[in-house]
Amino acid sequence: MMSSPSPVQIREANAHLAALHRRVAELEQRLRETEKTVREQAESLIRKDEQLRASTRDITEAKDKEIFFLHEKLCQSEESIHKLNHTIKEKDSLIVQLQHRCQLLDNICKSRPLLDSLLSQMAEAERLGPVSDLGKPLTNSCLTDGESSSSPSRLSNHKDFSVSEDDSEEQELDGVVFGTTV
Repeated sequence: MMSSPSPVQIREANAHLAALHRRVAELEQRLRETEKTVREQAESLIRKDEQLRASTRDITEAKDKEIFFLHEKLCQSEESIHKLNHTIKEKDSLIVQLQHRCQLLDNICKSRPLLDSLLSQMAEAERLGPVSDLGKPLTNSCLTDGESSSSPSRLSNHKDFSVSEDDSEEQELDGVVFGTTV
């Protein structure tokens, strides 16, 4: 048979149940707080993940834009290099041509005394005029003053054919006409 519990046992059982109920309520409260904390942490992680994804997307877009910009700049630089190399080749060709012309001018300048002499002799021949009589002796003062007509001092002192740096191409040669005489 079963005996009914004594009032002390019932009080103790009720106190134990109340303590158990408080403990369960306390654990449920802690569980709710823990769930709330876990939920807040999960939401925080989701927000941070979204922020990181957005930041990664922004960085990737900026990187792609920078790569595109640098690629365009590289293409422009390569095109400029190609144009400059072409210009250098043209300039090198021009330099070779000008060096050849410079060499020719140097050779002409070295031959200048000979050209001056030749021009003076041509002027002297023009001044003598045509031969009128083959039998008459020449009485030109140029041939009788003791110097030959091809003397270098005489040729260089001739005022009608001075070819110097001071003479310009546009200057007239004091009425001397070049031509051939028969």
